[in-house]
Amino acid sequence: MTAPLLAAPIGVRAVDIRASDERIRLDAFVRAQAAATPFHLPAWSIGVARGCGQTSHTLIAEHADGSLVGMLPLTEVRSPLFGKALVSNGFAVGGGVLATDQAVVPALASAAWALAERLGCPTLELRGGPIPVERWQVDTTTYLGFARDLAASDSDELLAIPRKQRAELRKALDADLEISIGRAPADRAAHYAVYAESVRNLGTPVFPKRLFHSVLDQFGEDADILTVRANGQPVAAVLSLYFNGTVYPYWGGGTHAARGLRANDRMYFALMAHARARGCTRFDFGRSKAGTGPAAFKKNWGFEGVPLPYAKRAALGTQAREINPLDPRYSRKVELWKKLPLWLANQLGPHIARGLG
Repeated sequence: MTAPLLAAPIGVRAVDIRASDERIRLDAFVRAQAAATPFHLPAWSIGVARGCGQTSHTLIAEHADGSLVGMLPLTEVRSPLFGKALVSNGFAVGGGVLATDQAVVPALASAAWALAERLGCPTLELRGGPIPVERWQVDTTTYLGFARDLAASDSDELLAIPRKQRAELRKALDADLEISIGRAPADRAAHYAVYAESVRNLGTPVFPKRLFHSVLDQFGEDADILTVRANGQPVAAVLSLYFNGTVYPYWGGGTHAARGLRANDRMYFALMAHARARGCTRFDFGRSKAGTGPAAFKKNWGFEGVPLPYAKRAALGTQAREINPLDPRYSRKVELWKKLPLWLANQLGPHIARGLG
């Protein structure tokens, strides 16, 4: 009788993604996985670490011959206001364990918790991906993800958008608005000015300018900025990532004038056309909190919200970190932030936001 074959041993260890050989190997692994996101890429981990002054960690699972079977990108976030946490992945809406074999998931999650304990981080967060069952607080109700395939042409895309929103979009298309796309200093400056005003109006602090520069530099041609101008002035802008045939409009917003001009509608429709020209076949509208205006906006564009599974693990005797601005504890702070002069919000915001992760 032939003895059963033993499963090949798998080891879990930390790697330095700043080393070119490890970065190349991990980049190839991530791009080969159907469940991967741009937030699993070394480019993201390095970009956010340099952009916000936090520390990146990457765990891998591999066979003895060095073949990869899993990875977990992590950001060590430290904030005097929000405490310490190990997050997969930092400043992202996605991340979590990425593996070719479900058996690898518990090993990577356990290694991540051991790392969190060594670093003194009482909270470990996984944003998406498979989640171990034991000792994890799982949330599938707070966030929704919105993604769908792109249509074959602009005219087909118009027909794919529900009638009411299509009528609004036609008005935006008739307006005298200018579209530009690039990565130059002028594009970055316009984007930051628009985005900073947009998040101040929502009551949240803006990220450091360096974060946007760093991510753009790390992604190279796989990231750009689309800006909408009215009378020469930027009124809406979005920084997008391109990964495995999908466009991810990630950091976008509009000024107070954008709403009346329907500049955001024009922006996203122009991005769909631009992404299609780049060879993309899918549009990922990102996450929004269930029951909010942004979620309704995306649904009006023909995107159905899908629950995003997020999980947290907290040290015994502690509460997991909470940074959701909809939490009642933050409501007064959000309202106060909306009233700050823009110059002051832009000075204070980056010092706070770099610790949100």
